[in-house]
Amino acid sequence: MRALVTGGAGFIGSNVTDRLLSQDWHVTVVDNFDPYYDPAQKRRNIADALRHDAYSLIECDVRDASALAAAFDAAQPDVVVHLAARAGVRASVEDPLSYAQVNELGGLHVLAECKSRGNVPVVYSSTSSVYGNTRQIPFREDDPAAEPLTPYAASKRAGELMAHAFHHVYGLPSAVLRFFTVYGPRGRPDMAFATFSRALLHGERIRLHGEATRRDFTYVDDIVDGVLGATEWVLDGRGFGTFNLGRSEPVVVRRLIELLGEALGVEPQIDLGELQVGESEVTAADVSRAAEAFGYAPRVSLEEGVRRWVEWIDQSDEAPQELQRRR
Repeated sequence: MRALVTGGAGFIGSNVTDRLLSQDWHVTVVDNFDPYYDPAQKRRNIADALRHDAYSLIECDVRDASALAAAFDAAQPDVVVHLAARAGVRASVEDPLSYAQVNELGGLHVLAECKSRGNVPVVYSSTSSVYGNTRQIPFREDDPAAEPLTPYAASKRAGELMAHAFHHVYGLPSAVLRFFTVYGPRGRPDMAFATFSRALLHGERIRLHGEATRRDFTYVDDIVDGVLGATEWVLDGRGFGTFNLGRSEPVVVRRLIELLGEALGVEPQIDLGELQVGESEVTAADVSRAAEAFGYAPRVSLEEGVRRWVEWIDQSDEAPQELQRRR
């Protein structure tokens, strides 16, 4: 089987790619190595994959329709895993246009290529941010998700709706996946695990946005399980579905900081602030739909995930230099 993975040099994308390669897939990765964060980290993410005979890398931008079409020509995919996106909830407030261009127009280009090639099934990544401050806890996929709090969330919701339209009009098989606060090895440097760890290792104070803020932290291996499960689901011709992928155990963010401090041997110094614009008070996934559809069952607790994160910091050359405390 042949897969095309957009954004395949990034955090989730590179982990998905490694799993596909381990299961004897042929994988073509499309990535533009956007400088939103250091492209060198993405190069480190794929260093091992580049040595694999069944791996191909095509450097192009999903906003470039002609380059993307050429990538599809080269890959000849049986399925597309669309993970390329402009990420970052807070950054989208400052630069909404780029989020619309990448997440909406880029996503449309991917869907159009899938449709034009006989409806190549697509797994389409989205985010728990689409739920905004819904009062339905845990979050369920039948929530209208009609009040996003940031341009990032709005752009991802727009992509979901376009995927549904392509299914309704053209019959394109699609599985939309809403990821909940993913963390783990290769995580972006602007995400909580990296920012908190840097502060702890450098003796800096951590600003906590709201004492009661809770997040459904989900280890990346569990997310990869869900992506591959959804891939099989959509290849079986199941049509269209939207699925939450989370841990289903929201944790107060202060608890995460305490766990990281214990694992790193550092006493956290915390300043309490207010929720920032666009931040939800809680994220919590109801994953029963994914469990029923393709057996999704997250296994990694936050305590175990923190242990694995710190092990990666200490032992992997992939970790950013500012997190490598013992070398």
